[in-house]
Amino acid sequence: MEYKLPFQEYHNALKKNILLGLKCKKCGSITCPPMMACGDCSSYDLEIKELRGSGVIKTYTMINFAPEGRENEVPYIVVLVELEEGPWIMGNFCDIDPSRVTMELIGKKVRLTGRVFPGDKYSAGPAARPVFLFEN
Repeated sequence: MEYKLPFQEYHNALKKNILLGLKCKKCGSITCPPMMACGDCSSYDLEIKELRGSGVIKTYTMINFAPEGRENEVPYIVVLVELEEGPWIMGNFCDIDPSRVTMELIGKKVRLTGRVFPGDKYSAGPAARPVFLFEN
């Protein structure tokens, strides 16, 4: 069985600020990041769907200790965002100085942009990851 949306295709789209997910043809649920089967009904009958990348921050965490080789990136914020289309996705938040973050960040509207981050000694090299900014 093949992945409907292989990681490399998802990764390449993120490099272009495009967020791809999978829509289940059986139940209509949207999965992002992509998986082999629908997260709701386990169907393999999925189609690729471009998502808007807009949503609301549900929670966040502050990262103060980075993986070896990326120590110069801390501190940084990782947010959990509920996308307008339904799925929840994690990504870095780069629109505020981490020292100024408060609980007021929760509930703020954000939009996605992609960014390529350098690899570390535990990864296969540079990779695109979701990054969120305040929605204008």
